[in-house]
Amino acid sequence: MHTLLSFSHLRWNFVYQRPQHVLSRIAAHGPVLFLEEPVFVSHNTVELQAEHGAPNVTVLRPVLPERTSDPNAAVRGLLDEYLVRTQTNPDTLWYYTPMALDFTRDLTGLRVYDCMDELSAFANAPAKLRELESELFSVADVVFTGGRSLYYSKRKQHGNVHCFPSAVEASHFAPAGRGEPAELRSLRRPRIGFYGVLDERLDIAFVSELAQHLHDWEIVMVGPVVKIERERLPIRNNIHYVGMKAYEDLPALLEHWDIAFLPFARNDATRFISPTKTLEYLAANKPVISTPIADVVDPYGKQGLVHIASSGRDAADAARMLYGRGRDVAWQRMAQACVAQSSWDNVVRGMMTEMKRAGEARLETAV
Repeated sequence: MHTLLSFSHLRWNFVYQRPQHVLSRIAAHGPVLFLEEPVFVSHNTVELQAEHGAPNVTVLRPVLPERTSDPNAAVRGLLDEYLVRTQTNPDTLWYYTPMALDFTRDLTGLRVYDCMDELSAFANAPAKLRELESELFSVADVVFTGGRSLYYSKRKQHGNVHCFPSAVEASHFAPAGRGEPAELRSLRRPRIGFYGVLDERLDIAFVSELAQHLHDWEIVMVGPVVKIERERLPIRNNIHYVGMKAYEDLPALLEHWDIAFLPFARNDATRFISPTKTLEYLAANKPVISTPIADVVDPYGKQGLVHIASSGRDAADAARMLYGRGRDVAWQRMAQACVAQSSWDNVVRGMMTEMKRAGEARLETAV
């Protein structure tokens, strides 16, 4: 593989998740360009900012005036100028957002769609998203999905769909005797925590009810607030919002919790999610409680690795029951056996195998 050009609705320096895990590993085999959606500014600046994202990964960020009449054409112009100036000819086009198809139809190369979410179900989804995703399915050479539910939803839309669920960098989260972060030092024990984006997928009532029934526990919520008003978040003396933290800082926070939880609402935006943090919690030997999210119930709930709770009260009862389970050697062995089967390295190896096959099939068709 030579140069890969990725189109993403997420920013590289936002929450560290699937795109960063996958593309930083692919970059070991060739340069990766990560094109973000444009940033709109009040002045007349038109530029493509280029910065280091990871070894062999260059993040490209278009900056455009707010009143740009045709943002797609402007982004394409900036991209073309960059590719000519750097003498770069990408041979792999990697899509996280179908919206990028609007200005990349004429680009050539292996087209990969890594479908990590049902984006059309998210708040403020673009009206054209479903239409462009359908078109992307018609031109993609290979499609990957970020979980089982997504796979079952998408497999009939393309003839070459492969399920690569979210995985884990186990060594990053393994217990290591890390010092207690400053954000936690004033908090009592026990503690139950969550990290992730706080958006329309958060079950606000669940968190509030959990805090009420775990009044003698501290609840730690880590992550940025996006697409919902901060005023909607539950406020109680034992709920603590500590903001967004870097991927490097998460293991220390996690190590000083007693239990981790996944307080996802059950709505259109969560119907197909496969939370990356499930395995990260398990890698840290933390008991996990989750609302009934399909890709958590199966396999983790069925395997007894995650306790499923439908209400905050049920979750509070489970937390008291599970307190101390992280020190259970038999449970740790079961959790670590699951974690060992789900590495990002293996995911990327599998993806690259399918990309090679798709590329070979593309050549055969061309001949």
